[in-house]
This record gives sequence, C-alpha cells and structure tokens, in this order.
Amino acid sequence: MEMWHNPACSKCAGARASLEEARVPVRLRAYLEQPPDADELRDVLRRLGARAWDVCRTGEPAAVALGMAGWARDDATEPRWIEAMVAHPELIQRPILLLDDGSALVGRTPDALDEAVRRAHG
Repeated sequence: MEMWHNPACSKCAGARASLEEARVPVRLRAYLEQPPDADELRDVLRRLGARAWDVCRTGEPAAVALGMAGWARDDATEPRWIEAMVAHPELIQRPILLLDDGSALVGRTPDALDEAVRRAHG
C-alpha cells in the first residue's frame, strides 16, 4: 500500500507504526514534497468514496485565507476545492492509505488502521 504522509504529523507516525507492527508493506509518499495533480486527487477521492471537502483541512492557514469554510459543497464547486488542494497540498487530510486492492482509507483512527491491515492481509 502507499501512504500519503507528512513526516511531521503524529497521526502519520502512528499509522506507520501500526502498519509496520502488522507487517504491512508501505510505500511512503511525502505528499507535501510530491503533491498530487488534479487527476490523481480525483482518483483518490473516487477510491475513498469521498468528496473533496470531506478530506480538506479547512482549519489550515491556506484554507482560512481562501475562505474555504464558506465555499459551497456541491458538484459545481468541487473543481474549485480540488484546485485549491492541488495548489496547497497541506489542505489534504492525512494520512491517506491507498490500498493495493484499489480502495483507499483515511488512516486517522484505530478502526481505519485495523481495516487497512485486514484488507492488506486479504
């Protein structure tokens, strides 16, 4: 599986430790240094079964500066959300786990990590 992570994030460190302990091979992607493009982010959203605003960190300074908390959350505005997240990858929730089975999870909770391990071990 691939994990989009921020090395300075405690949730990411916890996810890495949980996956290592469960012996799940993980390819780390420092997504702030290797940000996704719009097509890749759309694919990840599809895999997550989520909309852009579902995985946007609206409390981040860039989101506050853009006024994103007040943006509409509908089909017409989703491209605007994606553009902002591509331009400011720190807005993307982390860690995102891209599983080899084609699915994806946001690995912030113990339940999500347990599910990732279950799917990885098939």
